[in-house]
Amino acid sequence: MKPFLALALALYSAAAMAAETIDVWKDPGCGCCTLWVDHLKAAGFQVRTHETSDMNAARTRNGVPQALGACHTARVGAYAIEGHVPATEIRRLLRQRPEAAGLAVPGMPLGSPGMEADRKQPYDVLLFSADGRTSVYQHYPGKDWK
Repeated sequence: MKPFLALALALYSAAAMAAETIDVWKDPGCGCCTLWVDHLKAAGFQVRTHETSDMNAARTRNGVPQALGACHTARVGAYAIEGHVPATEIRRLLRQRPEAAGLAVPGMPLGSPGMEADRKQPYDVLLFSADGRTSVYQHYPGKDWK
């Protein structure tokens, strides 16, 4: 009976994580933000979008340091997500539940989700704390022109 219970709990956890809702604040005219939202939906997240032209206020409201700013801000559970963070890293964050304020990909690196291009720039997904300290959570090396 215990193996069945463990399997049921694992399936429940996977289903709950798959249905996790992400709130996204984005400029209504931003195409790359819309593509990032599509990336999240394709990865199984439920997404609620909030259109705003004041991204600085959205960042502040969600506890994202302005120095980490990109073109959209999100919140999933207790975590803020800033910029073109891959869904894979958001899933890992939700699985590991580190003591942190969130993840950020500052700027708009080519090749990140929503910024697909022939060229992929190297970029880091940063884990940041409430006091603004950062560490590299995952490095993406990029790729030369095709």
